[in-house]
Amino acid sequence: MHPYLFELASLMAIFSFAIISPGADLAMVMRQSIVNGRRAAIITSFGVGTALMVHVTYTILGLGLVISQSIYLFNIVKWCGVAYLIYIGVKALRAGKTDVSAAAQEGIEQAQVSQSALKAFGLGFAANALNPKAVFFFLSIFSTVVHAHTPIPVKFGYGLVMASCLILWFVGVSLFMTTPRMRAAFSRASQWIDRLSGVVFIGLGLKLANEKAGG
Repeated sequence: MHPYLFELASLMAIFSFAIISPGADLAMVMRQSIVNGRRAAIITSFGVGTALMVHVTYTILGLGLVISQSIYLFNIVKWCGVAYLIYIGVKALRAGKTDVSAAAQEGIEQAQVSQSALKAFGLGFAANALNPKAVFFFLSIFSTVVHAHTPIPVKFGYGLVMASCLILWFVGVSLFMTTPRMRAAFSRASQWIDRLSGVVFIGLGLKLANEKAGG
């Protein structure tokens, strides 16, 4: 096997577990699917994947090491992430009941246009980009798996493959969560789902608040 293919396979073997693990990205895409529909959730998925390339870029350029070693820089990223997660958590807790029954699908699709593509993309981008844990994740796997002499364009290629897989995973989640049967089920419990997702986001924010640089 070509060494670059071996590196990519090794990266993806590790990254596959990170993709499916519960976290702010998954919570955001699921809530978008339930509250704002398939279109918004898919666009949010692309926002998450694009933010991943930001992490890959600064890791390759060496900025990830600087951030991980600087308490000041780490805390800037951390507290921005904490504020964002708690903000969207509070918004979810304050949301009212959402009628997303399958029988009203046509009206729903029209209502869903109210969330702009830019806002949907930004929600996914911010959820991933403001997660300082990604600094350590990408720094650790790239420094462990990828050889120092691997060309930078190849490293960016690895990142593009990882971002594409992340987008495909969340698009799949978006499609599954917006099937008529799932929409009908979630319509009946939409307010409780909003409350639960709000608690999850706030919990993730508080958990992030306790993270320490290098930890």
